[in-house]
Formats: sequence, C-alpha cells, structure tokens
Amino acid sequence: MEPLDAIDKQLLRLLQNDAKQTTKELAAHLGLTLSPVYERVRRLENLGYIKQYIAVLDKNLLGQPITTFCQVSMRYHDKAFIDKFEEEVQKLEEVQECYHMAGQVDFLLKIHVGSLNEYHDFVKYKLSQIENIGVLNSTFVLKEIKRDIGYHIH
Repeated sequence: MEPLDAIDKQLLRLLQNDAKQTTKELAAHLGLTLSPVYERVRRLENLGYIKQYIAVLDKNLLGQPITTFCQVSMRYHDKAFIDKFEEEVQKLEEVQECYHMAGQVDFLLKIHVGSLNEYHDFVKYKLSQIENIGVLNSTFVLKEIKRDIGYHIH
C-alpha cells in the first residue's frame, strides 16, 4: 500500500469532517491549486482509503430512536453455519452494524428501531428465525455519550 504523506492525511481529515467540500474549498484549506487536490482525492479513492461518501442521518428524526446492541452466540461453529448467519444478517435492514467476535459471544449487532415493540417483533419474526442461534442477549442504549464515525488519522 502506498504510504500517505502529510497532505494526504490532512485531506482525509478534511473530507471526513465534511465530504461536501468542493475541490476549491479543499485546495484553499491545503494551500494548493485545484488540480493537485483533485488528483490526490482520485488517488485516495483508487487506493481504497476513501470507501464512499455518505450523509449521516438523524435516527430520532427518522423515527428510529432505540439503539440496541445484541450479542449472538451460535450453537454450532462450523463454517457453513457462520457463513449462513453472515448472509442472513445482511438482509436485516434494522441491523446497522454486525461484527464477528472472538470470545464468549460470536456476533455483536447494532440495531436501530422505533420502539421496544418493534424490537420485540424484530427478534421474534426475523432474527430468531436464523438457524443455529443459541443465545441472544440484548442491551439498550439509555444515552449516547460519544459518537464519532471518523477515524483518527496519524
């Protein structure tokens, strides 16, 4: 992987903070002209440092104020069951994030829903229908203290 120089890192910080900035605005921040900034952005995209540009939405305004972390433990741990779970969880729109974990829990899911009743229905009619789930343990967020979707770039 091609190493990042100080300008690349600053450019990534700027874009991570506000991806709607124009090349002209980025160039002004970096003290460069348009062309080298444009080329750097394209290079960083092509190298995979920039995966996508997104809008961060407000879950409350969207009617999904309940955030739940659900720990899933599987009964059996062979490849076919793990692959099937990963495939099925991709289809669940309520699941925002899913991580395969080491330790006592096999998967950690971050789920957003509108109410506890919606979460109950999600577990009963969707999540628990996935084969081989042994234990589900849900914890509900009371208050979001820190949420940073960016990465620290050093």
